[in-house]
Amino acid sequence: MTRDEPLLATCWTSAGDAAPLRGDERSPLPLRDRIEAVAEAGFRGFGLVHADLLAAEQQYGLPGIRSMLRDNELSYVELELLTDWWAAGGLARERSDEVRRTLLTAAEALGAHHIKVGPDVSGRPGDYADWAREFARLSADAHAVGTRVGLEFLPWSNIETVHDGLRLVDDAGHEAGGLIIDVWHTERAHTPPEDLAAIPLERIVGVELNDADSAPIGTLFEDTVNRRRLCGQGSFRLPELIGALRSTGWAGPWGVEILSEEFRRLPLKEAVVAAYRTTKAVL
Repeated sequence: MTRDEPLLATCWTSAGDAAPLRGDERSPLPLRDRIEAVAEAGFRGFGLVHADLLAAEQQYGLPGIRSMLRDNELSYVELELLTDWWAAGGLARERSDEVRRTLLTAAEALGAHHIKVGPDVSGRPGDYADWAREFARLSADAHAVGTRVGLEFLPWSNIETVHDGLRLVDDAGHEAGGLIIDVWHTERAHTPPEDLAAIPLERIVGVELNDADSAPIGTLFEDTVNRRRLCGQGSFRLPELIGALRSTGWAGPWGVEILSEEFRRLPLKEAVVAAYRTTKAVL
């Protein structure tokens, strides 16, 4: 049976020589070129990181960005990444709140499918009850502008697994809050596919597909930003993972997040076509 399941190119898949936490996260590629290349490859969704959003808003304005997305039939928009949303105060929370306002304003103007948020990777202890309350407030803020907020758990953070993430969003208890399920993180955490099948559909905000070697190279962070592979070119149990997620009722958009030193060197059109075709093949 032929499935019509849309794909979303996450921000790093079309960003060229840019990567998370590598100083200036802005893509060196023009936004219009990225949008047109992603759409031409077959994607129906587009991701923007905060640094690129700020630059694009200054150049085009939010109405201009929205027009480019609409003209290229990119219906699903993902915005990222918000951290320190749990902070009790201080400079970290001030900066987080500024990013929060920017992302929420853009989400409303662009009709974003969701906003991606991260956990704490500092290793500092935190109060779980405060986290649940803050996530509920963040979810309410997202709901007020017509979008959702997706928490991406990370194996080296305080929210290590899908089980940790699900517990938090359940305890927060807001319909606009849920999880971003990146298969890189579930595989590196050795999460069985059947555990993904047990996640309630209403708690899935987004899914990200990619692949990698059987063992990490370097730290988990180094491996996730420098060593990912195109779908079907690594060791991940992608057919089982996709089947498990489909069994929940998930039918897309399927995010494609390819981060690697090799991928960043590819010309834009070649990169996004390869990301699209390999992901469609495993779907």
